[in-house]
Amino acid sequence: MNNHEIDYKLHGDDMQFVEVELDPNETAIAEAGSLMMMDEAIKMETVFGDGSKNSGGIMGKLMGAGKRLITGESLFMTTFTNVGEGKKHVYFAAPYPGKIIPMDLSQYNGKIICQKDSFLAAAKGVSVGVEFQRKIGVGFFGGEGFIMQKLEGDGLAFIHAGGAIEKIELQAGQKLLVDTGCLVAMTSSVDYDIQPVSGVKTALFGGEGIFLASLRGPGTVWIQSLPFSRLASRVFAAAPVTKGGGGNNAGEGGIGGIFNLFND
Repeated sequence: MNNHEIDYKLHGDDMQFVEVELDPNETAIAEAGSLMMMDEAIKMETVFGDGSKNSGGIMGKLMGAGKRLITGESLFMTTFTNVGEGKKHVYFAAPYPGKIIPMDLSQYNGKIICQKDSFLAAAKGVSVGVEFQRKIGVGFFGGEGFIMQKLEGDGLAFIHAGGAIEKIELQAGQKLLVDTGCLVAMTSSVDYDIQPVSGVKTALFGGEGIFLASLRGPGTVWIQSLPFSRLASRVFAAAPVTKGGGGNNAGEGGIGGIFNLFND
């Protein structure tokens, strides 16, 4: 094992957090801002790049930080090391409603490709990099652009996705069509492409976009029921509209809405 061997426990249902148990001198890495709480003997340190062991040297650290910048992440990651005696615990919380998915990378040939912003935490030694989509169609219309996150190593990693999560094992040649925003992660053996929705009327008025993600096995894929982009668009669409900057909501009901009616 090149990665630190960490134990974990998931808490909660739709608003989850993960409890990571660290032996003395064991380290976990996490996205900045994902910490929920930790024991006193845990030492927190900010590092360039992904904190993996193979990113030594100034050039390696700069390359790791640059990759994270390309994927829209912070230049820095945070390491959490148990510097005390006995087992200690650190807790990481999901940023929005959904599920935390634990992945043992050693079971997936040491590599998982996932959507941007999905990485939450991992054992030290897991490398968080960039996966460029070589197909132009996927790059322009695949929902995630040319760039996705790549997790490499042989230890535990935790990613987060919205809503309920479905893990599907695709057989060789088996094809699955998915809304481009609902794809969370896949193994490197899955052939990822996009295809247009059939029929002009369906494409224009179906409400599902013009393209679907085409996933062909063999391999494993993880699908989310509620992408954050879909949740954000619904919240934005339902937000009340203010009139003239006076703070009165046009959509307010009840007595306040009646008084606004008379004021108009």
